[in-house]
Order: sequence, then structure tokens, then C-alpha cells
Amino acid sequence: MTYQNLRDFLTALDQAGELKHITQEVSPYLDISKFTDAESKSKDGGKGLFFENVKDSEFPVVTNIFGSMKRICMAFGVKNLDEPAHRIREFIEFNPPKNFKDILNILPMAISVPQFFPRMMKSKTPPCQEVVMTGDKIDLSTLPVLHCWPKDAGRFITLPMVFTKSLESGRRNVGMYRMQIFDKNTTGMHWHIHKDGSHYYTEYCRAKKRMPVAVAIGADPATIFSATAPMPRGVDELLLAGFLRKKPVMLTKCLTIDMEVPAEAEFVIEGYVDPGELRREGPFGDHTGYYSLADDYPVFHVTAITHRKNPIYSATLVGKPPMEDCYLAKATERFFLPLLQTVFPEIRDYWLPWEGVFHNIVAVSIDKEYPGHAQKIMSGLWGQGQMSFCKAIVVADKEVNVQNPDEIIEKLLHSFDISSDITLTKGVLDVLDHSSPFPNYGHKIGIDLTKRCQDEPPRTPPPAPSPKRRGGGNNVSPLLSEEGLGERSIPGVIAFRDLFPEYSESINRISALSIEKAANRGGKDFAEEIFAASSLKPFNIIILYDKDIDIRDNSLILWKLFNNTDPGRDMIFQGHQVVIDACKKGPMDGHEREWPDDLSFEV
Repeated sequence: MTYQNLRDFLTALDQAGELKHITQEVSPYLDISKFTDAESKSKDGGKGLFFENVKDSEFPVVTNIFGSMKRICMAFGVKNLDEPAHRIREFIEFNPPKNFKDILNILPMAISVPQFFPRMMKSKTPPCQEVVMTGDKIDLSTLPVLHCWPKDAGRFITLPMVFTKSLESGRRNVGMYRMQIFDKNTTGMHWHIHKDGSHYYTEYCRAKKRMPVAVAIGADPATIFSATAPMPRGVDELLLAGFLRKKPVMLTKCLTIDMEVPAEAEFVIEGYVDPGELRREGPFGDHTGYYSLADDYPVFHVTAITHRKNPIYSATLVGKPPMEDCYLAKATERFFLPLLQTVFPEIRDYWLPWEGVFHNIVAVSIDKEYPGHAQKIMSGLWGQGQMSFCKAIVVADKEVNVQNPDEIIEKLLHSFDISSDITLTKGVLDVLDHSSPFPNYGHKIGIDLTKRCQDEPPRTPPPAPSPKRRGGGNNVSPLLSEEGLGERSIPGVIAFRDLFPEYSESINRISALSIEKAANRGGKDFAEEIFAASSLKPFNIIILYDKDIDIRDNSLILWKLFNNTDPGRDMIFQGHQVVIDACKKGPMDGHEREWPDDLSFEV
């Protein structure tokens, strides 16, 4: 099915029983967020939500419309998310790249066939301009923009399609950058330094020219998704939307700036950004599950607001996974696999765990052919587009189904060698990574789980603990139990858990400790005492968590591990043991940056 606009998609969701109507009055201040958060975390992502009665607004609000595997597949009219990837792969196999330049151009070639180019709507009054507000009539407070989390700096537009053009090439970009409402006619423009919108903004700053910007809210699913896709710079995201829709996106000219926007959009906000004008924006409850910290960003000045006669405002809530954005990211993962394989043909599959919030960890399976092949893949991925922000890369053999975490864990427990399978390096990090001592820059880790081949040194497993230490289940010694470490335990240790008691005979054993740090006692201090504790000798991988973390919650401890760890600072090695500090960091750990709060509706 191809959807012409947002309401076509909502109708399909309704007919499929995938849209829940909320008729009671709700406030855009936290109420809609609480409903959405609960629904997102219910079984299989719950339902899409249609809020019919929004306080202080005449416009209804929809959220969570992409937030399940069923709905994200419905959004693209497919049975599974690999179908669009198959279409791209068929094109690549029919038109194989002949050289490196062809590889770089394969994406635009694959989607830029004439029938997918965006086209101008011939209608005199396009749907998105049925109602026009300019001058003194401009008032952003009339939109039901959400205040998502209690400590947010204000109301944020969370699902905008932001249209910009390069001053130098004239090429269009469509990105998705949150926008904080400052007053009735200005917002923040939160484009990160590595985004195309920011790159084009730099061009305007160099030329000291005002930058036109248009923002569309509410469109067909393919167009919304394309604004989130990691397209190569200079490739129009609307081509991808046309490819996914199997028909072009219809555009119309803006009324006050030189820009084209989707004619079927629900709302369009037109305006400009002045070079060099910055304003403090944030904090904001982000998709990492933490508040991203306040910083200075460009200011967007509104010159017009246009919308349909009876528009529907679409929004998303981001936070600790699983949330709606997890399913959008899953679509990106599947759609872009064949493109990744044109650069790295040895890659068989890859997986971005939700707990890694898309930029913290990726697992890759490869057809290994030579010594150092896994390390070559790590280095290559760290040099590729959005993958360059990935903090951890795990590489396994092609026989391993990296979509199945149990298979990865089994390889980790049975063959991983702490002394030789870890690659540490430094590089660019996502701006939302809070664990590094430095913003945008820090340590990365590669883990090699592939079989050794000829000319690679053999793995050296850790020495086996004495039989009496092995034990069974979780009670590996009189000092250790699920409830705690006992009276002779390490001071500050609250609780202990053997993460995989069923693998008690594996060469690697992993445990989790919840601890309470002190002003003069950080993760390294705990590590020294852990290495000296005979009761913990059976465990060669020990992960530390803050005392308020429920270490029985597998998803929670993975999320904390991926988000709170700088591999170069927070992994402390001694022989075949490693202690990983997944706690909050502070001066006791040599971390001077502000540490963000977890998202919660409790203040």
C-alpha cells in the first residue's frame, strides 16, 4: 500500500485495529508523554495513539504510530523490513559497481530512477496551505507541541522534517532535528555538528547570509522516515521516500522563503536562521534515556505557519528503549544492509541492539578469510558515515546469527579471550554520548569473536578456578549469593548476581555487582579490591552498577553498560580479569563533565 499522506496511514492503522483513540482531555504538558511511554513499553509496542481532546488546542495529536513491528511494516506496505533491502540488492546485482566511485554512488543510482524524483503539485492551493498565518498572526503556542519530560527546558517539536539547501550546490537536505519553542515566533534548531543541516548552516555563516529553513510536520510514513535516514551528503532524502513509496513525493513552493515542502503535509513552518545567532537550548529528554544537556544552538525565526483545514499534529516521545524510535532505527538497519555490503562484501548481517540506542554498539557477522579480518572490519566501519559514531563493534563468524543475542553471548562465554580479542582506539563519538571525559570524542572498543585462522596467535583461556569455587547456580562460594556478598564482603558492595549460572563451566564467567561509590572511592578503587577477593576469582568479567539499579533486569543492565562506559577509562584489567564500571561517573573517577539524569516522570 502507498499512502498519500499521514491521514491515509492513520486510516489504515484504524482499520487494522492498530490505533487507540483517547477521548478524555489530555494536556500536552506531560500527560500525552505518560500515555505514550506506557503504551510504548507495553507488549509488542502497544498501539498507535490518537488524542482527540487536547487541552488548549483545537488540533488532535498522534504518537507511537511507528512503534511496533506490525506498524512499521504497515508504514512501508511490506510484510517484513527486509523487502525494501531486497529491491536495493536486486538493483546492485543488476548494476554492479565497477570502481570505488561507483560504490559511493550506488545509493543515488539505486533510488534515482525517474519515477521516484519528487514532483511539483499543480494544485493552486495545496493541502498544506489551506490555512495561512503570517505577520502578527504567527503564534506557535496554537500548536499542541509536547513538553515531554519534567526537566525539559520547554516544549519541543519532536517529529519535524527540516528542509534546507546547500548555499554552494543548491542540493536539498531533509533532516529531523528537535526544536524547542522559545516564544510565539522563534525556536531552537538542534542540528548536531555532524548533520547535513549543520554543514549547510556553516556555508551560510561563511558567506554571512541568512539561511532559509522550512519545517513540515505530519506526512506520509516514507517521507517522515526518510528525514531520519543516514543518507550520504548531497543525496536528496525525498528520492529515498519516493523509492519506498514507489511513487514520487509531491511538493509545493513555500510562501515566504525559497524552499519546497511536501504538499500533503499537515503543518508547515517557514522561516530562517541568521548566521552566528545562538541561544541556550535544552535540556531535553533524549532517546538515550537521559536528559541531553543544555547548549547553544541556532535560532529559527518563523515567517509563516500554514496547515490543512483540520490538521493532525504528529509527535514522538523518545526515552529509555524500547520506544517508537527503536522501530524506525530497525528499518534503517535493514534497509541499509545491502549498501553496507557494497563497501564490505564480507559482511553477512549486522544488528544494532536497542539497548545501545543506535550509536553505542553494533554486532556484525562476516565471512572471515585472513588474519586480522575482524580488525579490518572494525576500522572500516569506524570510517563509514553514521557508523563512525559507534562506540563498540562486535565481530563474529558468518555462522553466528547476530540477530540472536543468545548466540553472541554463547561465543562470548566460550571463546572470548580478554587478553587478545579486544581492540581499543579513539575517535569521534555521538554528541549524546555522556560517558566520555570529552564531548564528541573518546574511546572505542572492538571485540573479535571470530575463529582464529592460520597465522593468527591462538587464544589463551584464563586459568580454571579450583573446583570448589566453580560450584553450581549462583552460589559459587559461601561469600556469594543473589542477595549479597555477606558480612566479609567488599565495603560498598550491595548485591551480587551471576549473570549466566547455566554456563558455569564456560571459560568466561560474568557477574554483576551493585555498589555505592563515595567521594574518594571510584570504580578503580573497587576494582583493586575485587581483584584481591578470592570469592570473585571464578568470575573474569565483573560489571559494576549503581546501587539503585536492579541487576536482575537484563535489558536495564545492558542499557547501562552500553551508555555509561568509556572503554578506555572504565575497563580495568588485571591478567585475565576485567572490571567494567557501568556506574555514574564523577570526580572520584576522573570525570569532570556534568553527568545527565535518567529520564523519569518523578521529579
